[in-house]
Order: sequence, then structure tokens, then C-alpha cells
Amino acid sequence: MALAQKLGLSRNTVQARMAQLEKKHVFLSFERRINPVSLGYPLMAFISVHVQQQKLGRLAEELASVPEILEGYGLTGSADLLLRVVALDAEDLFRINGKILACDGVDRTDTALAMGELIPFRIQPLLDRGSAAE
Repeated sequence: MALAQKLGLSRNTVQARMAQLEKKHVFLSFERRINPVSLGYPLMAFISVHVQQQKLGRLAEELASVPEILEGYGLTGSADLLLRVVALDAEDLFRINGKILACDGVDRTDTALAMGELIPFRIQPLLDRGSAAE
């Protein structure tokens, strides 16, 4: 309602446009706004995974079942996957890495601890740039 009032459009028009944007996956999930530290996971790491390519599809499904894996990206270059994981502590990270290594199709992993977030996820600069280009 507030958005419709602010834009000077009917509520139904705004709802229809929002539904179209949702279908196009324009909006990210609310989960991105929750800090894992508040859930008891203060340690963040990036794990590069080297895999057997023919097993990648099934492997992605298996890795998605590990709750501490927040994100996973397919890569070009020396590693095949990059996983962002959170852990309770170093021992827990070791356990999570072991789960990843135990997955069929994983050859090896390389782990890098995140020391601090220097540039948080943002989209506003792109929105600003888009507005300026019009």
C-alpha cells in the first residue's frame, strides 16, 4: 500500500509489477540480511573445491545439504567451486571441510579464512549508476 501511494499507482498495479519482478528473480531472499554471527557462527571461510566435472550436478545437490555452506559458485580457473561457509570455530571448520571432502566427486579443497568484510554486499552503486545513465 505504501509503495502504491508513494508511486501514485493503484495497489493492484504495484502488486502485478512486483509479481513480475519476483518471477524474474530481481529480489534476493530476506536471508541475506541476517548476520551468521548472530546465530553463533563467528568464523567465515572460503573453500575452493576441485571436483570431477562429470559429477558436478549431483555434487552441488549434496553440498547444498550442508547447512553451514551459505553460497556456492561454479568457477573457471584452477578451482571448480567456491563455497562460502560459516563455522563455530576452527574445529567446526575442520569438520565441515571433512564433510565436503567426503562428497563423491571432490578431489581436494583449499581453505581461506575471512579476516573481515571490507566491502559488504551492495547494490546501491549500480542503481545510482543506472539512474545517471538514463
